[in-house]
Amino acid sequence: MADKKMVEAITSMEEDFAQWYTDVVKKAELIDYTSVKGCMVIKPAGYAIWELIQKQLDERFKETGVENVYLPMFIPESLLEKEKDHVEGFAPEVAWVTHGGLQPLQERLCVRPTSETLFCDFYKNDIHSYRDLPKVYNQWCSVVRWEKETRPFLRSREFLWQEGHTAHATAEEAEERTIQMLNLYAKFCEEVLAIPVIKGQKTEKEKFAGAVATYTIEALMHDGKALQSGTSHNFGDGFAKAFDIQFADKDNTLKHVYQTSWGMTTRLIGAIIMVHGDNEGLVLPPRVAPIQVCILPIQQKKEGVLDKAYELKKTLESKFRVKVDDTDKTPGFKFAEAEMRGYPIRVEIGPRDLEAGKCVLCRRDTREKIEIALEDIEQEVGALLDKIQAEMLERARKHREDNTFTAKTMQEFEEHFANQNGFVKAMWCGDRACEDQIKEKLGVTSRCMPFEQEKLADTCVCCKKPASKMVYWGRAY
Repeated sequence: MADKKMVEAITSMEEDFAQWYTDVVKKAELIDYTSVKGCMVIKPAGYAIWELIQKQLDERFKETGVENVYLPMFIPESLLEKEKDHVEGFAPEVAWVTHGGLQPLQERLCVRPTSETLFCDFYKNDIHSYRDLPKVYNQWCSVVRWEKETRPFLRSREFLWQEGHTAHATAEEAEERTIQMLNLYAKFCEEVLAIPVIKGQKTEKEKFAGAVATYTIEALMHDGKALQSGTSHNFGDGFAKAFDIQFADKDNTLKHVYQTSWGMTTRLIGAIIMVHGDNEGLVLPPRVAPIQVCILPIQQKKEGVLDKAYELKKTLESKFRVKVDDTDKTPGFKFAEAEMRGYPIRVEIGPRDLEAGKCVLCRRDTREKIEIALEDIEQEVGALLDKIQAEMLERARKHREDNTFTAKTMQEFEEHFANQNGFVKAMWCGDRACEDQIKEKLGVTSRCMPFEQEKLADTCVCCKKPASKMVYWGRAY
């Protein structure tokens, strides 16, 4: 009975997707709630996924010349207010420190919601000449935003992320770096997380406060909602002028720098759950699975079974992340638990397998079982993990294609969103009033103006004026 109960404890995603998500997060022990409202404990199983994301993302950053730094978590109020649009964009979400010990502070400090202003303050003293440029810095840290509604990984008052902040001598260089980081993010999502993304530019309404342009990667979740999975911002010289960040150029004239900023957060773990998970729990892409292979000895008290399980672990652990489940739980419970936790491959070995010199590999993503010779295990596991990684990306891509639609008229647009979610491609005139109207009426936002433009019609889906851009629209997390 205990075996069955474990999976029954998950609400099916067809019945209630939000509850399914919360159940998976809790049962797979990724997160726990705390007595601090809106803040979560990221448990070992969840943090291990973040460590793998961080490690692989950091390696990719460094290949492009990024250096890591760390700046304070507090920002003086006067500093935050130097860039008007920026402070207005963050004002409702800022947490303030008013006392140091028992003494009221002369000036309030905000707990960083993001670090543009601190980096600007730092750069204005650190950059003097064209020889000091470019500065390509990143920091791994946590930020605080006082969200009203919170959900594990997707939205919490404190979350972990990386924020890149760069300074350049020319506008062209800044734009190049902005796009370079967006492409890096897109590649990372596809190659490591097995999540396909749409690359594009945010509209004026949706761009980052204080930016000249915001570029985004948008992913589609299993329930047809969009998730902004990474953003890269070109700041132009707006922040540099507000903070007076100048350098002496080669011609000996003083010029303002051009800046960029880009970030990815722990919400990527939410994306992994919602793109790949199923009614049995997590399904982890091998490249971010903290345990890639779980060895399950069956009838482990029988002679030689447990020894063989440990021997297989020894064979595999130099190349893969492996564990042996030698607990005294029943085999049925162990299978259910391995599925719930999303281990890509389960290795089953019992007395009969031992006699035959074989074992069974079970794929988490398709549940396919493959019998292999014990001496081939290292080679077979490696090939299977690569296959799982590639096929998970293809399945996610097919799901996105099957849930991407075109609307040429407002009637088609409304009829679609009345019945379902998904991405809808439709033409837009560029007027914010149309965006506002669509959001108000349908709860749908512009996700991005994709780099790969298509001309679907001559007129805007909303107002019938001449259209300037094709836009991806959707309901989002």
